[in-house]
Amino acid sequence: MTFKRSHALLVAAALTLPGVAAAQDGTTEIKVSYQPALYWALPYYIADQMGWWEDVGLAPSYSTFPSGAPQVAAAAAGDWDLGGTGSAPAVLGAARFDIITIGITNNESATNAMMVRGDEAEAIRADPAGQLRGQRLLVTTNSTGEYASAACIESFGLNYPEDVEVVNLNQGEIISAFASGTGKMAGLWAPNIYTLQDRAGAELLCSGQDAGAIVPGALIARRDYAEANPELVARYLAVFLRGVEYIRDNNDEAVAMMADFYALTGVELPEEFLRQEIALRPMFTLDEQLEIMEGDASTAVEWFNGLGGYMTSTGTLESELDAATFVDPTYMRLVADTPELAAFARGE
Repeated sequence: MTFKRSHALLVAAALTLPGVAAAQDGTTEIKVSYQPALYWALPYYIADQMGWWEDVGLAPSYSTFPSGAPQVAAAAAGDWDLGGTGSAPAVLGAARFDIITIGITNNESATNAMMVRGDEAEAIRADPAGQLRGQRLLVTTNSTGEYASAACIESFGLNYPEDVEVVNLNQGEIISAFASGTGKMAGLWAPNIYTLQDRAGAELLCSGQDAGAIVPGALIARRDYAEANPELVARYLAVFLRGVEYIRDNNDEAVAMMADFYALTGVELPEEFLRQEIALRPMFTLDEQLEIMEGDASTAVEWFNGLGGYMTSTGTLESELDAATFVDPTYMRLVADTPELAAFARGE
């Protein structure tokens, strides 16, 4: 793979560092972290099935986490190099573990939501403030699910968290507890919202999109790793972006592969919900990524600053962190500026 002269020295330095392990087949290992059974991680699975990692000389070693907080904490030990996570953990990771955001997985504002029981939904919609004040919200704190739920509660004229009782549970625990009658509200993200609909007859009361809380997912990297290995990061991004192109161009095949991917961790959803994942969670091509990420007042910086304000308000962060310090378009630009990688990312 030939790179432009402007990147040649960076690439050469990266490939001679002792932290970069080469496999016997000539590929280079990268440690990739994600949360299982999430739509934005589907490009990883597609790449596995299509052999795209090998095409760019990479061999991913995966680690999975039930939510973003333990995922970003694992970066401190160097347990992973690259990956994807929600925007709230991406901000937390930037503040505490020097994690940078190198791309956007998807816009999941419509699928981070607050759910209620179907037989209570009509009464709650008629008087949300009166019905929800003092009630128990089951939610994974420091997550995009909480960010959307907090925005929804405040859109109803209540204060978060003062006017509700917050119970911190992981997503699986929320589904089990809510299905057994615990809590008035549940803060979830897809595909868990569909599971709760299917298992407990729950209804979506309000999403982040409804409440004006934009929820981007983040492609992330340890800053030290990315700066030492820019070419490997660019290759990783190119593979992910090719997966995005594949999903757009091969909808039926993508739905079938999503079903297989989710089933690996025991998540089985009707096809209608799988198609909703694609319809409700836009992903972004290389050119769209650059449009979102580049510039002093980039859209991505605006989105993540919204998350930072929420995390400061809940006390998770002591002070707001300017997203411009960790949203880094350098590696996406490297893909675009490397003809072979750009063509690969576009599926050409």
